[in-house]
Amino acid sequence: MTPVSPATAAEPSERRADTRQVHYHQFDSGAELRQGRAKGTKVARGRIRFGSPAATRTLGGTAYEQAVWTSPWVDPGFSFTELIPSWSAITPGNSFVEIRVRGRDASGKRSSWDLMGRWAKTDRHLKRSTFGSQADDLANVNVDTWRAPGGLSTYQLKVTLARKAGTSRNPGVDTIGAVASSLPGDAGTTSKPGPGRGIVLDVPQFSQMVHGGEFPEYNGGGEAWCSPTSTSMVLGYYDALPGPRAYSWVPEDYPDPWVAYAARYTFDHTYDGAGNWPFNTAYAASRVGKAFVTRLRSLREAERFIAAGIPLIASISFGSGEMTGAPISSTAGHLLVIVGFTEDGDVVVNDPAGKNNSAVRRTYDRAQFERAWLPRSGGLVYVIRDSAHPLPKGNQTNW
Repeated sequence: MTPVSPATAAEPSERRADTRQVHYHQFDSGAELRQGRAKGTKVARGRIRFGSPAATRTLGGTAYEQAVWTSPWVDPGFSFTELIPSWSAITPGNSFVEIRVRGRDASGKRSSWDLMGRWAKTDRHLKRSTFGSQADDLANVNVDTWRAPGGLSTYQLKVTLARKAGTSRNPGVDTIGAVASSLPGDAGTTSKPGPGRGIVLDVPQFSQMVHGGEFPEYNGGGEAWCSPTSTSMVLGYYDALPGPRAYSWVPEDYPDPWVAYAARYTFDHTYDGAGNWPFNTAYAASRVGKAFVTRLRSLREAERFIAAGIPLIASISFGSGEMTGAPISSTAGHLLVIVGFTEDGDVVVNDPAGKNNSAVRRTYDRAQFERAWLPRSGGLVYVIRDSAHPLPKGNQTNW
């Protein structure tokens, strides 16, 4: 997708937001995907698919055919220090996809290709995983985030499709993108309320805490499941939760079994958790159509999504006394759903840390929320939507 330059903002709060450098770029349509370089792949019906396998490799004692697609170089227009890729893919049978990234600095020096994830929709044949720090040259990997402390000018993404040799299964990727950013260490002046004031979306309320002790192999529910619980709330908003047949393996006395299902199918077996950001959006995209990870510059930008009918999953962290009304006293990292705004501009959320479903809906002070969100995760959000909800126009984040 061709990126759109950020608009020049007139209000002081928006000028402050413009100092936060954020650029999201994705390859989505057939025309956009054909901009990439193919090695054994082809673009068919808007998706990167197998053409003729380019190589064979062995993984875990199984031989896999593979094919590769490499994006053009992407220039965010500034020196970025962090990048987070995300994707939408299908992986039928014994197949999977791998996502890699490399960058180039201002002198033209290139980094190595770093592996950001090996992903499959199910865990029947493959344990989806990330791959450690890979701190070998210009950048390093921190689970789902690629970090380049010295700054990089451009980047490329690489998709590897793999399927069990001798089968005709056809894995594919229909969207591949990344958010690049260079951000200050503080939240700055609190943004002024905008177009989301007075709008609250009808997002169902699910508590992560009611799942305490469930499925130790997926971190045991409770405090560990904020991300899949938040993702499930947004899927419920779009009426896209899995049905009873899909989660028939969940004991009947477990509440909200679709949350346990989401925890299993977002679980990163190397990180040992269900909070991997792009694994959550890849799972969501497989159910609702479109999902990706990006960063926003302020709650004023988030309001544009709410006004367009799109709830957002935000990553926050805060210390004791820093989030009035929160169901937990502090957190080093927590996911919740922004569902709307009061008339005064405060943030209405579904916070899965509520002790039960009826305790999930909360209202947080706007300034406190931006301080817990912007400097801590860089304003990170999951954008999950269906075809009936186009992205808002005029947003400062580049699409």
